Amino acid sequence: MTDKKMYKIKKNRLTTLLFLVLFVFIILLVSILVSDGIAYLLINAGILPPLSEKWFPTILLFLLLVSLFIGTVLAIIAGNHFLHPLHDLVAATKEVAEGNFNIKVPVSGSSEMNRLAISFNEMTTELAGIEKLHSDFIRNISHEFKTPIVSIRGFARRLKKKTLTEQQQEEYLDIIISETERLMNMSNNIMLLSNLENTENLLEKADYFLDEQIRTAILLLEPQLEKKCLNLKISLEPVKITANEEMINHVWINLLSNAVKFSPEGSNIGVTLRSNDNYAEVSISDKGVGMDAEVKKHIFDKFYQADDSRVTEGSGLGLSLVKRILQLCNGKITVESAPDNGSCFTVSLPING
Repeated sequence: MTDKKMYKIKKNRLTTLLFLVLFVFIILLVSILVSDGIAYLLINAGILPPLSEKWFPTILLFLLLVSLFIGTVLAIIAGNHFLHPLHDLVAATKEVAEGNFNIKVPVSGSSEMNRLAISFNEMTTELAGIEKLHSDFIRNISHEFKTPIVSIRGFARRLKKKTLTEQQQEEYLDIIISETERLMNMSNNIMLLSNLENTENLLEKADYFLDEQIRTAILLLEPQLEKKCLNLKISLEPVKITANEEMINHVWINLLSNAVKFSPEGSNIGVTLRSNDNYAEVSISDKGVGMDAEVKKHIFDKFYQADDSRVTEGSGLGLSLVKRILQLCNGKITVESAPDNGSCFTVSLPING
């Protein structure tokens, strides 16, 4: 915590303390003045004996009792007024404990209560968001797992028919293998993303050449590149970085796979690597369908897939994984895209980790 924040906290505490002292002083002063006024009226009315040495203890006791009564009444009235926001906050806290995260408390009262109410409302907003993300995650993961399972079950039942040709059997078996691989990849990505979201630092770092790692990732995707007759335009500077090599490799595999997936047959994919001061900048571009502004806002969300016709080609976890890895590596990713104009993802990584 900075010195400025500490000073502000101490100042707020001192202000609150002075307010409480002033509050008590005002109650004492008012109760004394009122009790003195009542005693004066009663003495003039002959109800109380005149002030003398003989009756002084009696009158003093009367003044004390009246002051105590009046002070108590004033304290209860004022306390209910000033503590009303706190009572609202206590009631709202019980609602949150029962699972109602949409509760809000009115921002009113002293400056301290205002700050407390604002912080409470921010907390419930965050909790409501987390609860929504949790519900969406359960719903999405159920849907993503259900689709390939239903497909596997359907083609397995078809394989039980005796009238299938050998070619049909091979085709159905290939589909089953493809769907099981998709399930395995999805499970691995979910486990990896879950682990990364509960990690603050990637400790295993090493020096290696980033350009060689990207070339290796491209070689792994060579069958998909040849299948779609895609042309690669590569320009990689030799850049040595310090990072978690295994995690960074996931970034290139996911980005290159997306470029291949959304590129039309016979088109070009560009891959460039440049050093810029203390950062390595990698750009991966394609000539695919591109994205509009609304899609670009959500592409890093879990399970988000803009093109429903391609829902069987992925799980919508790849870019979420990429973003989280880069966050842990102190890197960042940006995207430039337009409908029917392709996309270009640019990754910036610190060279020295």
